Amino acid sequence: MNAEIIAVGSELLLGQITNTNARYISSQLAELGVNVYYHTVVGDNSERLRQAIELAESRADLIVFSGGLGPTKDDLTKETIARHIGTELVMDETALTSIEAFFQRINRPMTENNKKQALVLDGCQVLANHHGMAPGMFYSNGKHVYILLPGPPKEMEPMFQLEAKPVLARWLNQGEVIISHVLRFYGIGEAELETQIMDLLEAQSNPTIAPLASDGEVTLRITAKTSSEEEAWGLIQQTEKELLSRVGNYLYGYNDDSLASSTSSLLIDKGLTIAAAESLTAGLFQSELAAIPGVSQTLVGGVVTYTAESKINQLGVSKDIIDQYGVVSAECATAMASRVKAMFKTDIGVALTGAAGPEPHDNQPAGTVWIAIIMPNDDVVTHELHLSDMRNTNRLRAVKRTFHYLIQLLSNN
Repeated sequence: MNAEIIAVGSELLLGQITNTNARYISSQLAELGVNVYYHTVVGDNSERLRQAIELAESRADLIVFSGGLGPTKDDLTKETIARHIGTELVMDETALTSIEAFFQRINRPMTENNKKQALVLDGCQVLANHHGMAPGMFYSNGKHVYILLPGPPKEMEPMFQLEAKPVLARWLNQGEVIISHVLRFYGIGEAELETQIMDLLEAQSNPTIAPLASDGEVTLRITAKTSSEEEAWGLIQQTEKELLSRVGNYLYGYNDDSLASSTSSLLIDKGLTIAAAESLTAGLFQSELAAIPGVSQTLVGGVVTYTAESKINQLGVSKDIIDQYGVVSAECATAMASRVKAMFKTDIGVALTGAAGPEPHDNQPAGTVWIAIIMPNDDVVTHELHLSDMRNTNRLRAVKRTFHYLIQLLSNN
């Protein structure tokens, strides 16, 4: 089955927001064995949307729309589709009740145009919106399948995962089970990883292996298609074992894991607490860790000491260390980690200091970073990084590297 994704919204064409929905939907359709050959973006214009639909129908069986289901005049997606395929819009009472209940909860009057969000294509299967107001739709006219989804990712992603995907899987009636399993790697580049497993990539059939690179990370998605879930997992585990025999040293997690969540899980499993002293990252390490549910079991606290004076006055780093070695040094990072560990009485102390860029700092080139980690037995581990001169990229990569080093240390102890 071939699919096309049409994202609707002038804000996408103006560059005000990024079309992350197409990436997400494509990855989900790939798990179902659906080929996505085209991504289309069209503004809030009914005629141009109609033209986009006609073109999509000429080259795809399944057309997935995101955006344009809201209450305002420029939300034209379902009205345009209804006219094009020759059907009516009808009021879905369940959706209307949900919208009315939302306005009652927030104690605000519901304007008349909000009822528009409860209109759906006559004869469609309604997809419930548990994170917003406008419902989605699954509609087939015998020639094409149309899936309509809201634009905000926080609404679209759970709707597709929990509502649209199961309906589509049943509609495809494949008679087969498709399971995907993602392996996450850090500390190895995409080209190097691919070189290590090239023979497996070239020989793949079932299961398939799909590499994907992001900032400093690489994932391998293993997808198996069989007649039973048990058989699919058997094929996946066999392939995973072979992959990990090649590049297992760089594995940090699976599926929806992140470097931060893997770090948090290891700390919690081992019953360890942590505190951080941050300079160039200005709290980013703690912020990334604090985004993980349950992290209060392990993250006790931390400090941001952005200047030399704050390192001395607030954290208690010796002025002699800074005078002799500078703030961008292993000695300063170690002192910061030691002081924050003692200050918060934690098992582990972490410190990050460096030159974020684009200018040099403390006579050190932009991108120079020192990370210090003091473990429960007071062993000190330091790492020097030489990153690019892109300021915020350096900050984020320094945090990711710190998580990576912690995962390695915690996994080996």
